[in-house]
Amino acid sequence: MKAFLSFFLLISVNFLIIGGSYGCNSSNDAPSDLPFDNNNEQLKIVCYNIRYGELASLEEIAGFFKDQNADIVALQEVDVNTHREAAPHQNGKDFITELGYHSGMLTAYARTIYYSGGYYGIGILSKYPFKQTRKVLLPMTAGAREQRGMLLADVELPNGEMMTFVSTHLDHSTSEVRSAQVEVVNQTLMDNPYPVIIAGDFNADPESKEIKEGMKNWGRACPLEFTAPAKSPRVKIDYIFYYPTDKWNVIKSETPQIQMSDHLPVTAEMELID
Repeated sequence: MKAFLSFFLLISVNFLIIGGSYGCNSSNDAPSDLPFDNNNEQLKIVCYNIRYGELASLEEIAGFFKDQNADIVALQEVDVNTHREAAPHQNGKDFITELGYHSGMLTAYARTIYYSGGYYGIGILSKYPFKQTRKVLLPMTAGAREQRGMLLADVELPNGEMMTFVSTHLDHSTSEVRSAQVEVVNQTLMDNPYPVIIAGDFNADPESKEIKEGMKNWGRACPLEFTAPAKSPRVKIDYIFYYPTDKWNVIKSETPQIQMSDHLPVTAEMELID
């Protein structure tokens, strides 16, 4: 009888151990190789030429980025400590710092010219930290009117991946000037060690040489809807591009119809493919 009880207890214990193992492999603990267990990072990108805040407060502009739940923002026509007759309510303000404060995002800034007692340039807002940032000035060939540039930021994403985000603003003068500037864009970014998104005011329509030929190796992550002037748009000049094309997936893109600048913003929800 003792031998039978010992055998029965041994069988019962083994059954509980096996049963426990089976229970831990329930539908709540799916294997990591199932399709929905995905480590790809998704990002909401916004690009906006804010025209030195002429038509809205910095709080309102930052509120738009918060409403969009933006992860990274490319900004153009960003003033710091300028004094403009056209925008007296913004005189003396540090745009990039205040936009960062009101949006709760980290900031990077590049001056392209000195203007009206302060700086005029491009900026980046990001939820995620920068590994490094740098400014690249674009060429001023014959016919150029203003110094323009790119602001590059290597961004550390939550899943440990790195990407490079670029804000730019090309010259509005001639196609030849912009083509020379796009050539430097490509020379600078095509061999970048991380996947790249470049967003900005290219001052060129989709059929122009600088876009159609100059950006032919890039994917476009924004619709072809017109972006300027904002009240009655007639041209498409604001873009989001990505490279390499096999490292990014565009989930959704829009041109929000808001009146905080003479440009409309463009947005894209994107996935960085691991």
